[in-house]
Amino acid sequence: MAKYSRILLKLSGEAMAGPASFGIDPERVKELAKEIAAIARHGVEVGVVVGGGNIFRGIALAAKSMDRVTGDHMGMLATVINSLALQDALEEIGANTRVMSAIQMHQVAEPYIRRRAIRHLEKGRIVIFAAGTSNPYFSTDTAATLRALEIKAQVIAKATKVDGVYDKDPMKHEDATMYQRISYTEVLTKSLGVMDSTSIAMCRDNALPILVFNLNTHGNIMRMVSGEPVGTLIS
Repeated sequence: MAKYSRILLKLSGEAMAGPASFGIDPERVKELAKEIAAIARHGVEVGVVVGGGNIFRGIALAAKSMDRVTGDHMGMLATVINSLALQDALEEIGANTRVMSAIQMHQVAEPYIRRRAIRHLEKGRIVIFAAGTSNPYFSTDTAATLRALEIKAQVIAKATKVDGVYDKDPMKHEDATMYQRISYTEVLTKSLGVMDSTSIAMCRDNALPILVFNLNTHGNIMRMVSGEPVGTLIS
């Protein structure tokens, strides 16, 4: 029995890159698709937001000399590429999916309409939200929070490459301590860098919990929706 009936899964663009730090690794995307499809078959309604870092990192240097708004629009288009790659992998294994884009591109994806997104979820389709919020200066973390609130998700499942939220960077400090549970205010005041401050504040103001877990541990997505103690709960 799943603990959550509707979730918003936030994936980084780097999650699509596999061992490399950029580009799309087809095998890694297939693995992700299998895990996401498994929880959908389990009866969980799944919305997904994917970042664009794996593609945008390659052009980030060029974007440094560009206008910020132009750079952000390029990043949004990178998320559309990742969303289509994930959709293809999901449909290859028989999962019903829809890509809904905040930037209208009718030949590629449906336009994002909140009521239509909820209807897709109710019909058991996995909905991938692309192109952020369509507004510059907002990260894909903020887009994930906004979409989670709009579709009334019970939790944001924030997939990372570490086991949860630590008091300092576990990649640099061996004595870093992981929190099992932490408040939104502590995350903000300690600048723990889990998600950007705008998205944390939005979650706090709307009492939307965030579960931070390690995506690289196989089966963690299923454990998370089943209510097993995985990662760190921010509430």
